[in-house]
Amino acid sequence: MSFNPSLNDALWIRQKAMEHTELFRNSIPLIASENLMSPLTKEMVISDFNNRYAEGLPGHRYYQGNGIVDEVEIRVEELVKKLFNSKQADVRPISGTNANQALVFAFLKPGDKILTPSLDSGAHISSAEFGAVGMRGSDIKNMVFDPENMKLDVDGTRKVILQEKPKVALFGFSVFLFPAPIKELKDALNEVGSTIWYDGAHVLGLIAGKRFQDPLREGADVISGSTHKTFPGPQHGVILGNTDDERWKKVRRGVFPGVISNHHIGAMAGLGVTAAEMVEFGRDYANAIINNAKLLGAELYSRGFNVLAEKSGFTESHTLLIDVKNKGGGKQVAEELEKNNIILNKNMIPGDVNTKAQNPSGIRIGTQEATRIGMGKSEMSHIADLIDRALKGINVKDEVTELKRGFQEVKYCFGKERGYDFVELYR
Repeated sequence: MSFNPSLNDALWIRQKAMEHTELFRNSIPLIASENLMSPLTKEMVISDFNNRYAEGLPGHRYYQGNGIVDEVEIRVEELVKKLFNSKQADVRPISGTNANQALVFAFLKPGDKILTPSLDSGAHISSAEFGAVGMRGSDIKNMVFDPENMKLDVDGTRKVILQEKPKVALFGFSVFLFPAPIKELKDALNEVGSTIWYDGAHVLGLIAGKRFQDPLREGADVISGSTHKTFPGPQHGVILGNTDDERWKKVRRGVFPGVISNHHIGAMAGLGVTAAEMVEFGRDYANAIINNAKLLGAELYSRGFNVLAEKSGFTESHTLLIDVKNKGGGKQVAEELEKNNIILNKNMIPGDVNTKAQNPSGIRIGTQEATRIGMGKSEMSHIADLIDRALKGINVKDEVTELKRGFQEVKYCFGKERGYDFVELYR
């Protein structure tokens, strides 16, 4: 057969995808924003749904051939509302940031005030001046943060609320260690007429599992989130609401035509499958995630690591934040661990300025994927030991591979599947 350069290019990319899959098959996955889909969810993502287009809402589409899509989307919305006990749900956002963009367009005009945590206190970049909120031209004010306890300062933030009178208050973090004080601040926010928005991207699976907190019962008007972190579904987004019809109409318009046209039907269907699985397995999964995070935090702390929020038990979520200035900083530590197939990320900690984003003082760890493949107490101790020895210059890559060999199957879902096998369809 003659050489075909275009086919060669395609097969080169395929080979790299295989190599990437093998890397994670042999690695300990500790990125706090990643997870594995179940076999049923994966079927949805690669089904013919993923080839098709739908715009608008069920019954009001702009394309033909959407009858079954309409049925599925209605069912997915109902599943999501059941899982989170919400009055409303929109399952069309294609990512968590996309959901945030929709809410920015729904609730804010240029110049309107929004109150958010600051980046160095763990906020997500979408709430920063250079993110979705800032790009809208919003006037960003920051909540007061207590770095010693890694929690919002309720009294300080209440004073800011009453002084600034923000149109929107956004509770959300990419380092979400402890529940946000929505209940404690609700009265002040209601007094000044603020919409209460909770970005649950990182902790959505914990909320689904009835852990961490229940934002809608505590006073939030809307929740935005991604669906692939502690909520172990496809890379997609969702918006939940317990709000009035007029406000929800603004949310619907913010999604479409505001920030999306087609909403990635395969991922939307996969979100529904994952929601059904979380009804069944979510409580056990959320409990195991949090237990593992606390155990890993304690094991690292006992080995001399400066795991933040020690007085509060390190975390009530899947996430740990560790100050590694004395070990060379976040960039150096993350890169050294990557050489040993321990995959996590560098991260800013309180006191870091935005210019330190590329070389911050900390690292962030998440336990949701390790938990998803069945790791527990003994593995958390083993992982802490591997991290400790790797940062002392000992090559532990082979030990990591050996440990991971026994943890390949996706848990807390319907069906059985190895999570790190490449799906070969090309012949």
